[in-house]
Amino acid sequence: MEMRRHEQEKLERLLRVVERKSAERKEKYARVLDILPYGHPDDPRPVFQRKPIIQAIGEENFVLMELTPKKNKMPSVGERVYIGEGRRDVIDHVNKRLKYEELTATAKISLPQVLEEIVRAREKEFIRIFNEAKPITPRLHTLDLLPGIGKKLMWAILEERKKEEFKSFEDLSKRVRGLHHPEKIIAKRIEEEIKEEHPKYRLFLRR
Repeated sequence: MEMRRHEQEKLERLLRVVERKSAERKEKYARVLDILPYGHPDDPRPVFQRKPIIQAIGEENFVLMELTPKKNKMPSVGERVYIGEGRRDVIDHVNKRLKYEELTATAKISLPQVLEEIVRAREKEFIRIFNEAKPITPRLHTLDLLPGIGKKLMWAILEERKKEEFKSFEDLSKRVRGLHHPEKIIAKRIEEEIKEEHPKYRLFLRR
């Protein structure tokens, strides 16, 4: 247990992949995963008393959340909505945080694609993991934690970045043979961390 804690602390020190201004930085924008026009199916109230709800994920910290839209405002799945302070055009208020298990089937299906869109939008931040990732232990490298990155690809990445840093996902894919769609790899890792409440190592989600 002590070793596991030590490894996690070391990983957190080594990983400065996605910069954040503070540990308490709040979500400002979210992406819609599903819309329930008549509220949650488990709501015991009559349909006419229910309010529409939205299941969404924050762009900054990947927080799953339930939102209530403003009257006569109904965004589409995948749409980016403002949830920060001040005037909101679409969202009335944030209701609560959600666990992965609380997502609807539609939201779970939407999640991988939405995560990929977020990762592509923040490409300059996420490319850094391939440029800066370091060993966690003598036998475990940060890159080992990314889905589909075996030892062969890991060494290819490390050798290529010695020559020059990767400038983009496209640059990475061109220079490292066999590595395709880096945004999908990162999105998959984020999804794994969302699904697992207590992952051994966290690359992208906070505690």
